Amino acid sequence: MQVREAMSKPVLLVGPQHTLRQAAQLMSMRRVGSAIVIDPDGEGLGIMTERDILNAIGSGLDPDVEQCAGHITWDVVYASPDWSLEEAAMAMTRGGFRHLAVLEGDEILGIISVRDLMRVWALRRAEATANV
Repeated sequence: MQVREAMSKPVLLVGPQHTLRQAAQLMSMRRVGSAIVIDPDGEGLGIMTERDILNAIGSGLDPDVEQCAGHITWDVVYASPDWSLEEAAMAMTRGGFRHLAVLEGDEILGIISVRDLMRVWALRRAEATANV
């Protein structure tokens, strides 16, 4: 199976000017653990995860004042939609992260997360067990 078949879409987009609380509320409403950040005036495309928000609040920052801009990961590792799920899992393992933005050219197609991988692999296992 390829990444394009398992990724989550549509992607949640936030701006660097959003507060941490706003980003957290959007992630919560969408039930996702990450958001793509587009900053046309900055470094371009980044990612913000639930861990980034947790670390910021855990260090004492006010989520109603602190903006996402200072907590974005800009050195994002991207997955190709044609990668296998194993390739995506290996990239996550090597990088020590749980989310990969899926890009085709300059277009953001989705996000693949550890949760997506586990869902697909668990369903495969259940189907294999049911067919025995």
